Amino acid sequence: MKTTLDVQDKKLIAELTRDGQLSPGKIGDEIGVTAPTVRSRMKNLIAAGALKVAGLIDPMKTKGLTVALVGISLHHHELLGEKLDQIGSLPRVNWCAVVTGRYDIIVEIVCSDEIGDLYDFLDQDLSKVGGISASESFVVMKSRRKWLFLPDAVLDGFSK
Repeated sequence: MKTTLDVQDKKLIAELTRDGQLSPGKIGDEIGVTAPTVRSRMKNLIAAGALKVAGLIDPMKTKGLTVALVGISLHHHELLGEKLDQIGSLPRVNWCAVVTGRYDIIVEIVCSDEIGDLYDFLDQDLSKVGGISASESFVVMKSRRKWLFLPDAVLDGFSK
């Protein structure tokens, strides 16, 4: 499995970032390789967990979504990796990261437009994780260049 990106991988990813709908043939033409090479490289990058091809949505142009950032402080810092994994697996979480500064972990969540959905995340989902001493939420009111990969909890609502 690949652990580092070579020049061709970076070019392939750049083309997909510009337009995720490009065919392997068009990508190959742009980066100077054949379509089978593009497909093989994509397959290897996906298998290595380095690439995921998905539809992204602009939450500012889509009604019915609320995006929030949640800063989390933990009781015990030795559990940082474990808590990051637990929080990252919650259904409304788009991404989470261990950070420097005031909080131990920052989380981006995507909820329905109902404020109760944000409340449920803070009250129910986070309480199941445990070990959290404090949290502070920030609802995103306006953003630029923000494309979202929708988490499972929101996808379930879109597919009904």
